[in-house]
Parts: sequence; C-alpha cells; structure tokens
Amino acid sequence: MTQAVFEQLYGNQSDKQLERIAEKVFGGERISPEEGIQLFEKASLPWLGALANHVREQKHGDTTYFNRNFHIEPTNICVFSCDFCSYSRLYAHKEEGWELTAEQMLDIVKKYDGQPVTEVHIVGGVHPKLTLHFFADLLKKIKAHRPDLHVKGFTPVELDYMFRKAKMSRREGMEFLKEAGLQSLPGGGAEIFAPEIREQICADKVDAEGWLEIHRIAHELGMHSNATMLYGHIERFHHRIDHMERLRQLQDQTGGFNTFIPLKFRNKDNAMSHVPESTIVEDMRMYAIARLYMDNFPHLKAYWPMLGRNNAQLTLSFGVNDIDGTIDDSTKIYSMAGSEEQTPTMTTNELVQLIRQARRKPVERDTLYNVIQDYSEAAV
Repeated sequence: MTQAVFEQLYGNQSDKQLERIAEKVFGGERISPEEGIQLFEKASLPWLGALANHVREQKHGDTTYFNRNFHIEPTNICVFSCDFCSYSRLYAHKEEGWELTAEQMLDIVKKYDGQPVTEVHIVGGVHPKLTLHFFADLLKKIKAHRPDLHVKGFTPVELDYMFRKAKMSRREGMEFLKEAGLQSLPGGGAEIFAPEIREQICADKVDAEGWLEIHRIAHELGMHSNATMLYGHIERFHHRIDHMERLRQLQDQTGGFNTFIPLKFRNKDNAMSHVPESTIVEDMRMYAIARLYMDNFPHLKAYWPMLGRNNAQLTLSFGVNDIDGTIDDSTKIYSMAGSEEQTPTMTTNELVQLIRQARRKPVERDTLYNVIQDYSEAAV
C-alpha cells in the first residue's frame, strides 16, 4: 500500500499528529514514545490495522510462520505469588500442584521420537527444590537423547532464582546452562516493567532491570530470545509504551530478540478476577501498535492458545506474522487462566489451513526462523 492509497482509504486529515505518524511509518522513521501514546489514545482500529499491515507486508509479505514444538512444564509449585497468575501454587500448598521428575520430563521428550518437532519449550513455576544443577542435568539428558532438538527454556524469573540459590552471577549461570544445552530463552516473566505496576501485581520476583540484564547476557553469549508484555489489566497506555521502549532500546544494542509477543491478561481464578479483560477491539489495537512501535523486532507473534484460533487468525491483519506452533495438550498456563483454547493443540494441517483461510502464506520455521517448509502451494 502506498502512502497516497493509505491516505485516501484511512487518512485522518483532521488530526495532524496521526497524519505525521503515518508519514513517519511510510518513510521508515521511528515513532517516539509520545507518538506511541497518541496511537493508543486517538487512532481508530481500521487506521491502525492498515498501517500495521503495511509494515508487516514490508517486512514479510504474506509469509506467516509457525513451528512444530511441544512444551514441558516441570512444576506449577512456585515461591512467588503473582496476582494475575491462575497457574501456580505456593510451596505451602504443594499438594494442589505437580512436580515432574527428570525421568518424567525425559519421557515427554521421548514421546516425540520419530516426529518432526524442532523445539522443546521448558517453562514453569519457581520450585525451591528444582535447582540450577537439576535443570542443567536435564538439559544434558535431552541433548544426549535428541541432539537436533532446539531447547528453549526458562524465564528470567526462574533463572534469577536458580542463580541466586546456586550462588552464581547471572553471567556465570547463563554460561553454565548454555554449556549444558540451553539454546534460547522464551519471553515470559516480563509482565509490565513499570515499577509502580510491578509492585502491585508481582512485587517479589525479578525486577525489570534484572529481566533485561539476563536477556542482554544471553544475547552477548550468542543466544536469541523472545520478549513479552502482559497487557489489559491495571496498566495504562504509557506503561505499555514504557515497556516496549525498554525492549526496543535493548534490541538496538544487542539485536538478540527474535519476536515480541503481547500476552492478553486473563482473569479466571486469580487475585485479579475483578479486573475486566480487554475487548477484542483493544486486543487488535495492541497488536497493531506493537507492530508500529517495535520497528527493530523482526517478528510479531500472537499466541493462539491464549487468544483462540479465530482471534489469532484475525491478528494476521493487524501486524502479526507468527502464530506460534503446534504445541500439545500439556500446556496449562493459559488454559488454567481462562484462555480460549482448553486443549491447546493443533496439527500442522490445521495450522496451515488457518493461515491459508486468512489469505496468508504458511511457512514452517525452526526456533531461529530458518525456513523448514513453505506450505503456500504444497498440500499438507
């Protein structure tokens, strides 16, 4: 879409600030934090969608990525008590939770023997007895059993606790896990970086500076990672922009982030159940603004188990070019919080058809976005 066509179809000549933002986007200029807030406060959904889709197609055309992955959730027992979390159980109430042994987790890996999965995603609660050395041994066993499987694991919340318990610095701990077989980090645990919000929803876990430092170290060690933001609860628009700005600045410095993933707050069975969830209109606005603001992030992902299949499909018109992977039915973090998908698993064929129905080009990728197979024309 050219700028002239955009202005004819979606232009808002009565608002010179939005007009200037559109000019900057079409010119490849970075929008400022103040302009990001203006997008939240003033821009209509069709206007945002058209502009975000332009950026998406400039970067990726119609290509929409997915991967074949599965999750291991070692435990939901956690030393932290985050108000938004429906998943974890405090150690004092461990009878309400689960704790997998290393052998049980390795059995999950072996269940996929002979299947073309490319990634295992390991993330869970912060259990006081599951130590850094325990997980290092697990990583070694996984890599010994299946060397080709990419291991993505552990949020900075988990890592920071492990490192402190092991009396290692963050760099020493990251080097230790990398040597054991850890290859990249997921984006979880970021929530909202602003301390006044973090103090209210997750006061006792690693702060924004710690989260960012662990990702910085990972990037410096040659590892890639993802980044998330939990939106739609008690934060305000300027908190969202502050969060994205901190990520954008770190990406300028390291270039190590693969993708940004806005995560919708779900209010089932947690201490914030009184907080209304965001509407689908606000969700799409969030994705579109993220695509416009996070100009140095190559990819924008919608996590389909959280949004539901139809809504995830809709995000492909609002800047998103990745809808995650096949996953499996063991993923409990969002289903326990009231996600749209209570059994979050899709076959490759279902993912391909979902993308095709949105008139996009399905491409299977590995964790680092290397193309495995282009399904745009081929039958599944």
